[in-house]
Amino acid sequence: MKKILIIDDEKNIATSLEFALEDNYEVFSCQDPFKGFEIIENEEIDLILLDLKIGEYDGISTLKKIKRKNKNIAVIIMTAYGSIKSSVDAMKAGAYYYVTKPIDIEELKLLISNAIDYKNLNNEVKRLNEKLNDKFGIKGIIGRSKKMREVFEFIDKVKDIDTNILITGESGTGKDLVAKAIHYQGKRRENHFEAINCAAIPSQLLESELFGYEKGAFSGAVKSKKGKFSIANNGTIFLDEIGEMDVMMQSKLLRVLQEKEITSLGSNEKQKIDIRVIAATNIDMEKAIEEGRFREDLYYRLNVITIKLPSLRERKEDIPLLVEHFIRKYNNILNKNVMGIEAKALSFLENYNYKGNVRELENIIERAIALTNSNKIICDDLPQNVLSNTNKYNNDDMLHIPIGENLKTIEKRVILKTLEKNKGNKHITSSILGITQRTLRNKLKEYNEAK
Repeated sequence: MKKILIIDDEKNIATSLEFALEDNYEVFSCQDPFKGFEIIENEEIDLILLDLKIGEYDGISTLKKIKRKNKNIAVIIMTAYGSIKSSVDAMKAGAYYYVTKPIDIEELKLLISNAIDYKNLNNEVKRLNEKLNDKFGIKGIIGRSKKMREVFEFIDKVKDIDTNILITGESGTGKDLVAKAIHYQGKRRENHFEAINCAAIPSQLLESELFGYEKGAFSGAVKSKKGKFSIANNGTIFLDEIGEMDVMMQSKLLRVLQEKEITSLGSNEKQKIDIRVIAATNIDMEKAIEEGRFREDLYYRLNVITIKLPSLRERKEDIPLLVEHFIRKYNNILNKNVMGIEAKALSFLENYNYKGNVRELENIIERAIALTNSNKIICDDLPQNVLSNTNKYNNDDMLHIPIGENLKTIEKRVILKTLEKNKGNKHITSSILGITQRTLRNKLKEYNEAK
């Protein structure tokens, strides 16, 4: 049941309102603001009926304090001395509505219902925005390595800049996530984010997808359709795999970027657009320009700001965090209850050479979650190529140990060489060696003291 608080210094009015509303709401009442603040602290109040003059206290000042304590509470101002100025002041201070005494109870009930519906709608919008931020904001990108922290800092710098952005990086590095993060973290987040994969759509259809078409523009166009640019107006359009776009289509895109207007197929009418363009590619664009596959002028138009995403091979310290994230994700999707991953299996994942980057790691974990009969992912749950590829050592990975070498000396050499190979990362080193990080720290301390 929704909770209503009545703050009015006239006890008879407060009692009458309480009686009229108690069948549909849980009602509290008091005769001074300080008691009201106390009730707000202890109860989840949905709406307040607030007198404009509470004895010696001013209702507008009280309203402002209420909003500072909880801006989500809907407030309806009541007064026997209505004026245009006081109503404007009340609305500016955050009141939902303003009613004059004597109060029409049926009208007030309808007003209260509408105010609570409005509050619920605002809460739902806030929840959805938070969900979008969780999914597409910085929280949606997993990583705490130095290279990923640099990416996060770059996103923060460019999120509100109205200029074109080019995201480069290998397939599977999360270029789409970065594009969404830029949009949903930035000032255009209230407007549309539209994405299109330029490599997935035949060139003859791409123009109509981007710019739309009018009814009868071509065979099968039985009704008009808006294009991605029109839908994303005032927002962001993400052109993924831009390097695969046909050269003729590149010319049309260049003209749109220069003139900031589009014309749908079958129409002569031009539409002005205000749009931020984010493009992404996994190819060497300068090589594509040299080979005549990509227009140099379009490249420089798109490449105002560049964000280069690191491969997973360049940020292997993020692998445990990514594994943990994907285990949670696929536990939910597949209705499983896998508690984690054993150290040896994790060490194989940390030493695997990911050609498919984060996307490949995600596929590996999804497969493991689906197939495992254990409460943890073990080596048997990993694909054979992960287990075999990590066993291919080069000469730098080998230690030459003479027969009869002291075991303590062998242990020390193995630990120090493994730590060096993993660039001082104690987490990865301990996982590979099958020991705890505490044991590793104690061993390193022992070696330092023995110097």
